[in-house]
Parts: sequence; structure tokens; C-alpha cells
Amino acid sequence: MPVSVVIGAQWGDEGKGKVVDLLAPTMDVVARYQGGANAGHTIKWGDETFVLHLIPSGIFHDGTTCVIGNGVVIDPVALMEEIRQIEALGYPVEGRLKISHNAHLIMPYHKALDEAKERWRDAEAIGTTGRGIGPAYVDKFARSGIRVVDLLDRDGLAKKLRDAMAEKNEILSSVYQSAKLDVEAIVEEYVEFDQQIDPYVTDTSAFLNDALAEGQHVLAEGAQGSLLDVDHGTYPYVTSSHPTSGGACTGLGIPPTSIDRVIGIVKAYSTRVGNGPFPTELDDELGERLRAEGHEFGATTGRPRRCGWLDLVALSYTSRLNGFTELAVTKLDVLAGLDELQVCTTYEVDGKTTTRFPTDLRTLSRATPVYEALPGFSGDLSEARSMDDLPAAARDYLQFVSDHLGVPITVIGTGPKREETLVAA
Repeated sequence: MPVSVVIGAQWGDEGKGKVVDLLAPTMDVVARYQGGANAGHTIKWGDETFVLHLIPSGIFHDGTTCVIGNGVVIDPVALMEEIRQIEALGYPVEGRLKISHNAHLIMPYHKALDEAKERWRDAEAIGTTGRGIGPAYVDKFARSGIRVVDLLDRDGLAKKLRDAMAEKNEILSSVYQSAKLDVEAIVEEYVEFDQQIDPYVTDTSAFLNDALAEGQHVLAEGAQGSLLDVDHGTYPYVTSSHPTSGGACTGLGIPPTSIDRVIGIVKAYSTRVGNGPFPTELDDELGERLRAEGHEFGATTGRPRRCGWLDLVALSYTSRLNGFTELAVTKLDVLAGLDELQVCTTYEVDGKTTTRFPTDLRTLSRATPVYEALPGFSGDLSEARSMDDLPAAARDYLQFVSDHLGVPITVIGTGPKREETLVAA
């Protein structure tokens, strides 16, 4: 049962959308398994650029069915707007998009709570996007969430909304001193979504398992990155779901035995958005150069990303965690023009050298990266279509990473566009 999983191997923003877009023509189904509209997957082809937030990155390829699985939390307003934008570009969505009836919904009160709590945290803010992702997952696991299937029951939905908002408005006003939301206006707006969303609602677990039984190829698309996994990441500076390979099974309702390929997406350097420790961060002119050359600003929020050298301690951890069978290295072109490249191979913590990535926040905050220097390279890489087209030092850099992790590199990004990618022989 051939399922390939595309996973961010760092703190997110690795270029997963581009890799999914590259692989989609060879797939029958592309399925998103976790996260919400806080993720921005950017696709560039020709003169077109589109940032996908909820719909899988295979939607721009004819013949590919896209699935939003039960593990995703869906903002119905954002979803319907994204559908309209894609169709305006000439790509049909109805009949090609299937949404799990068990997926939970992000409601206006989730966004209000997200923003209010970040303000309340002040200096200790997590650095969320304010899209309501965390509060929606809180309600999911508190067994008080509203799911897609609830949209199809207008009377039942109205009651659930009124019950939920009675509690949420009290929290907003009494705890966070924020304005209460208009309950009836939200009820009126959301009971109308049933007609809009009904053509897409499916038992996606049954659909995917039937597709696998028929021998179809499924690509599971994760959002964020492994170091933001709520269990295995740099807690509490994490997302609220499981971007790791295990999340693909629970987020889509497919068995682990169906996965035979796990592709780790690795940026050629490191970036992080939001707060939390970042051992290889470059808080200097070189970090600014990486940000400028790599256009390192959030696709969803526009926030500048923190930039640093490649961290092989962290990547060794996420490779073990996910079981990467191959790597896709993106944004290699951003490093062109540097005379020397530094790669972190170990940490020094409290005077001791370690190759283990500490997920304990206090320990990671004390970790000092130990680097190995490699020769830099120069030139325009965007026309490279094979490994032989790359400068020798660029090939050596990739080989060093592959050898250290014990995982082959099969895809290399040499520019932002779809065609600026090479597949290693």
C-alpha cells in the first residue's frame, strides 16, 4: 500500500509545498493530515505564485484528488475563500477536494482566545499566528469541539454554538478583559456553511483506504515542522498537533503499514519563526543576508524568520523520530556566494559534548553549537538540472549532510520556482 509522507524536518517553512507540488503528478491522492490555516505552502510556476493554507499542494495538477483529513482543524471562512481563489485561477476544486466529516472547525471565538492569550502572556508569548489553531485543538481534546459533520445539522449546530460561546465569552471578558463576541451573528453566519461545504464532505478514512486497496498512490502532506511537534518538539514553543510521520496515520485514518516512503524536507540552512531556543541562530549581518536572499518572511503572517546555520544535531533527531528514507534539500541557492559554510555537528552543554538533541527547554537554551567548516561555492544554481551542474563544493556540502544523517538526498531546490529543482540520480 504505497503511501509517501512529506515532513518538515526543522522548525517549519522548509519548502514542503514546492516538494509536494513536484511529486503530485506521480500521485493519485494528496492528503493533508494536521495543522490549520496557520501553515502557508507557497507554490511558484511560471509567473504565478499561490500560497495554500488548507487545501493540499496537489490541487494545481489535473487528475489529482486532494483530501483534508480528520487531523486538520479547518477555518471554514478561510477554506471557502481559498476555494474561490483557486477556481478564479482556472483550477476546478469541486469533485477534486474531499474534506473529512470528522475534522474539527476553527470558530471566531478560537481566534479571539488565541490573540487574547498571547497578549496576556506578554513577554512569554509562544509566537502563534493568531489563527485560532491551539484553542481549536484544546476544544477537540476537551471533547467540546465542533466538527465538519455538525455543519450539516443546522439546529444542532446553533445549539452547540450558543452553548460554547456562553463559556468562551465569559473567559474572554472575565479572564482576558476582552470584548465579548456577538453570539447570534456568529450562529447566523455559520449555519449557512452547511450548503457551501456539503459537496466536499466525505468519510476520508474510508476513501483513502479504498484508494490504497485499489493500488493508488497517496502522498501525505504535513504542515509546520518536526521540531514543532507538540510531543517531540521544543515544548512549549510548539504547534498543537503532530507534524511527524506518526501524525499521518492518526490524521488521515490510515494504518502505519501503508507507509513505505518518508521524505524529510530540509532547508540548506536553518530558520525558525516565533519564540523558543535556536542554537545555530545568526543574530548578525550574515543572518540578515540569509533572510534577505532566502526571502525569509512568513507566508501567512509576513513575520521575519530567524536564520542560522544548518543544525545536524537537530536533523539527526528528527530523522530518527520520523524514519526518513530520503531527504529533499531546499534553498541551496541561498548559500551561493559565501566563502565558507558552517555546519553544526555537535552541541556543548555544561562543558560536555553531545550529539543528542535535548527537547528540554532549559537544556537546549544552554546548548552551544560546535561547527565544522566547509568550503563555500558561488554561481547561479537556478539552471542546474543534474548534480553534475552544481559546483563541486555544493555537491560536497550535500554529501556531507547525507553522510552524517545516513539518508540519501533525492531532491534539491535551486530556486523558488517549480522548474528550479533537480532530482538526484
